[in-house]
Amino acid sequence: MSVQPTREDKFSFGLWTVGWVGRDPFGEATRAPLDPIEAVHKLSEFGAYGITFHDDDLVPFGSDNSTRDGIIASFKKALEETGLVVPMVTTNLFTHPVFKDGGFTSNDRGVRRYAMRKVMRQMDLAADLGAQTLVLWGGREGAEYDVAKDVYNALERYRESLNLLAQYSEEQGYGLRFAIEPKPNEPRGDILLPTAGHAIAFVQELERPELFGINPEVGHEQMSNLNFYQGIAQALWHKKLFHIDLNGQHGPKFDQDLVFGHGDLLNAFALVDLLENGPIGGGPLYEGPRHFDYKPSRTEDYDGVWESAKANMRMYLLLKERAQAFRADPEVQEALRASKVLDLETPTLNPGETYQDLLGDRSAFEDFNADAAGEQGYHFVRLHQLAIDHVLRAR
Repeated sequence: MSVQPTREDKFSFGLWTVGWVGRDPFGEATRAPLDPIEAVHKLSEFGAYGITFHDDDLVPFGSDNSTRDGIIASFKKALEETGLVVPMVTTNLFTHPVFKDGGFTSNDRGVRRYAMRKVMRQMDLAADLGAQTLVLWGGREGAEYDVAKDVYNALERYRESLNLLAQYSEEQGYGLRFAIEPKPNEPRGDILLPTAGHAIAFVQELERPELFGINPEVGHEQMSNLNFYQGIAQALWHKKLFHIDLNGQHGPKFDQDLVFGHGDLLNAFALVDLLENGPIGGGPLYEGPRHFDYKPSRTEDYDGVWESAKANMRMYLLLKERAQAFRADPEVQEALRASKVLDLETPTLNPGETYQDLLGDRSAFEDFNADAAGEQGYHFVRLHQLAIDHVLRAR
C-alpha cells in the first residue's frame, strides 16, 4: 500500500534520532556525525513537518558565542528553505559529567543553578524559533543508592526549578508549555517521576499547573510493563497530553527505541486509533505533533537511517488507515454494542440522582440479580479479533 506523509500529518523527529551515531555502552559509533542542516533537508524531503533538538544536538557543548550564533543562523536558513518548523525543544542535562547526579535535583547546589541557567538559555532559543513546548526529561534525576538521595527534598528542588522556569517564560512573554517526560530507569538506576502517573501527580503541586503536562514515550512506559494506550487515554482525560514520543519496544527491558510499531503492534494500533479518532465513546482529540523518538539501528548506514525515518511515518499512516476502517466497520460497531463498550458513555447515576436516591432504588441492589449478571458474556474476544483482522487487512 502506498502512503505518502504530508505536512498535515504533523510528523516530527528529534535531531538526536536520525543523528544517533550508534554508540552504546558496549560499542563505538558505527556512523559519522550527521550535519543538522542535512537532517532538516532530508526530513523535509520525506514529508515531515518538524524537527526538534536538545541544545547540545545543535550547538556542541562549550561552543563560544560566535560559533553558536553561526550554527543557529545556518539552522534558521535551512528551516526557511524547507518550511520545516521547530514545535518543541529540550535541554541536555544528562551527557556532560557535571550532570552525573542530575541537574535540577543534584546534591550539588551549584550544579542545580547551572542546570537552570542552561535550560533558560534554551528557552530563549525556543522562543526565537517559535517552539511552543519545552520537554523536560530528567534522565539523571535519580539515584542508584536509596540513602544517597533525599527524595523528599529532591522533589522540592525539582518543583522550585520548574516554578522558576515557568515564571521566566511568562514574564519574558514566551508562552511556552512544559512537558515532563517520564522514564523508570536508564541511565540512572531509578529515575524520579518514573511513569506518566507520577508526572501528572507532580504537576498538580506546581505554582502554574496549567502550564505543565507530560510527554510520554512508548518505550518508557512499556519498560515498566505498563499499557501505553491506557496511559495516553488517562493523560487525555487529565488534559495533560502536551506532547508524545512514538517508538517501538518489546516489553520490560532496556530502552530499545525501535521504529514505531516495530514492537507491540496491536498496542500501537489502539494508540493511533485513540490519537486520530478519539475515545470510542467520545472525548478530546490530541492535536499536537506525532513525534518520533527512536534510534536507527547501529547496524545501518545512512541509507538505512533514512529508510528507518520513513518507516516510522509509514507505520503510523498504515495504522491510521486501519483504524479508520475499524471504526467504520458496521460489524465492529455492532460488536462494540454487544460488548457494552458504548454503555460507558452513560452516567452510572441518573440526572440529578443523589446517593439517597441510589440507596432507595431496590433495583440497584436488593432486587438486582447478581448471579444472572455474572453469567453474561461480554464478547471481548470477538471484538479483539475484529481489531486484529483489520490490522492484518483480513477485512
